[in-house]
Amino acid sequence: MITIQQLSDKLLRAEYAVRGPIVIRAQELEAQGRKIIYCNIGNPQALKQPPLTFMRQILSLVEYPELLTKAQELYPKDVVERARDILTKNPSGTGAYTQSAGIPFIRKAVADFIANRDGIPANPANVILTDGASKGAQAVLTALLRSPKDGFMIPIPQYPLYSASLTLYGGEQIGYYLDEENGWQLNETILTQSLNQAKSKGINPVGLVVINPGNPTGAVLSQENIAMIIKFARQHKLALIADEVYQENVYATDREFHSFAKVMHALGDTDTPLFSLHSVSKGFLGECGHRGGYLEMRNIPENVLAEFIKLQSISLCANVPGQLVTYLMVAPPKPGDASHELYVRERDSILRDLKEKATLLGQGIQQVPGMFVDIPQGAMYAFVRFELPHKPGVDPTQMSADQREKYEAERDNAYCLALLEETGICVVPGSGFGQRAGTLHFRTTFLPPRDEMEDLVKHLGGFHVRYVEKLRSSAS
Repeated sequence: MITIQQLSDKLLRAEYAVRGPIVIRAQELEAQGRKIIYCNIGNPQALKQPPLTFMRQILSLVEYPELLTKAQELYPKDVVERARDILTKNPSGTGAYTQSAGIPFIRKAVADFIANRDGIPANPANVILTDGASKGAQAVLTALLRSPKDGFMIPIPQYPLYSASLTLYGGEQIGYYLDEENGWQLNETILTQSLNQAKSKGINPVGLVVINPGNPTGAVLSQENIAMIIKFARQHKLALIADEVYQENVYATDREFHSFAKVMHALGDTDTPLFSLHSVSKGFLGECGHRGGYLEMRNIPENVLAEFIKLQSISLCANVPGQLVTYLMVAPPKPGDASHELYVRERDSILRDLKEKATLLGQGIQQVPGMFVDIPQGAMYAFVRFELPHKPGVDPTQMSADQREKYEAERDNAYCLALLEETGICVVPGSGFGQRAGTLHFRTTFLPPRDEMEDLVKHLGGFHVRYVEKLRSSAS
């Protein structure tokens, strides 16, 4: 029998807090009959967000073409026409492998989407369809990590896909802190300090990851901030990974999404490699289970592109239903189509609901003494800071960096576990994403239905007050 000691050390060291021990405990409690409000992961349809009718109608016809014989009686005209067109362009259907980089007409649709979104040229040859954005990110890490001393700059806090994947692939993590006091924007001074510190340790920085809108912060980067980041990457010869899967999720009226591709084009930068990611899992689709997305590459030569396609071919191709959902994401019904009105109504309802719940969460938490958060500007998350008293005689400033990190991780994990046990609210400790020394956070989504979000805000405030009082009482 195989033992854990025989497993890869890289696997054993990789951590992914979003589905960690607290989530496992939540599932145990749920099996015992407890009601759990899952706020640990951006999984909209698991939290009662309905799928868009247009998507599922077309998928049903393409997956089972025999339905087309009666489709005129069951589906809108444009749905039937679109399904027939898909099957004409991809006659082997959903049960056969496609080209390694993805079905050609879908790659072209992605390029058209980018060109229309940004008003810039986009080349279908530089698009690879992927099993979600995660696979695109991992492809870039795989391709660019040439030695164990190569590293990627990743945000702190960050979505742990990046830290876990770097551990698995044997690369170095170069953390850079986001500026919490400035709405979680990036700070050039902090970037420079992180880069120089990494180099002083013998690490070779090869890339920079940016998540916009932010996970776990919910921040939306300004155009000026993005321009600074691109200039920084160009100055230090870094490849850029632009994780833009939440580009449809912008709620703040004074913010809008700016793609890295558009800003880079405006700057005239034709040298800095840019790898942009998008996904069907987020936005207003929430089609996480279909695992669809794309990787678009800029400023790379033909021989490098060929290697990326070769890498994709090792896994044969992305799953076909996921490719189709990606197509429908970038080529939705047009005005005048029979499905357009319903599509817009369902889309706007989902986005309006998310905006209202973001406001509900942010305003509610702001009323709790010792808890701090801005109303999320975008994405699906809030990274909530909270304060806890220390035990008598404990002075974290006298601890080493490793001791302090362990101490604070124990504190935010204990807090989140107690929150789960007492209230049924499942959130993720901030230590799973990274946080500045001396701060405590947790990440929560605002995806559950509105009534559950109202309960969450109410129970969270009461729990925090009781938890702090309990700590103070035990210290006296």
